[in-house]
Amino acid sequence: MKRHSTLGLTLIAGVLASAAFAQQPDATGGAIAASEPGKAAFASAAEISAQVIGLDKATRTLTLKGPEGKVFDVVAGEEVKNFDQIAVGDLVVARYVEALSLELRKAGTATSGISVSEEAARAKPGDKPGVGGVRQVTVVADVIGVDPAKSTITLKGPKGKTVTLDVKNPDHFKVVEVGDKVEVTYTEALALSVETAPAKKE
Repeated sequence: MKRHSTLGLTLIAGVLASAAFAQQPDATGGAIAASEPGKAAFASAAEISAQVIGLDKATRTLTLKGPEGKVFDVVAGEEVKNFDQIAVGDLVVARYVEALSLELRKAGTATSGISVSEEAARAKPGDKPGVGGVRQVTVVADVIGVDPAKSTITLKGPKGKTVTLDVKNPDHFKVVEVGDKVEVTYTEALALSVETAPAKKE
């Protein structure tokens, strides 16, 4: 049975540093999108594996060999429990999911602002080492421009910055008006499990 634990943003960022990782031979991934009047969502997921080829317990440094033979070092912080259980030959599997959703809030039903929430998880005693993290950012922005001819909607965030969205679904223009608000939620989840390498065939 594989033991799975989660790992935090810093370590996984190193594992996922390769560009276009979802297209590598030892990585998998995909994306989905959905849209209906007043709502839109996008989600993508990817998985990448690397092998522990070096280990420095004094500095808590792992040397990993990832896609296309790329070798890189990552440092496991003190929050990575059970570090001593990691061995050369173990597999490090990183999984990354991100999602973005937008939902219309009619005038008077929401207040502009930003909220951020973060959660972290650690391996249980006896499990393979790891940590993990989920981060969610929610922004409520004002609709300051609606242009069906150009298929764009312009939003102004709580800090005064503006962004113009290219709108693929024309049905949005039937429900969105200047003065409305749009709630934008971005979520990213990062997880890494250290798994014992499969036994070699005789």
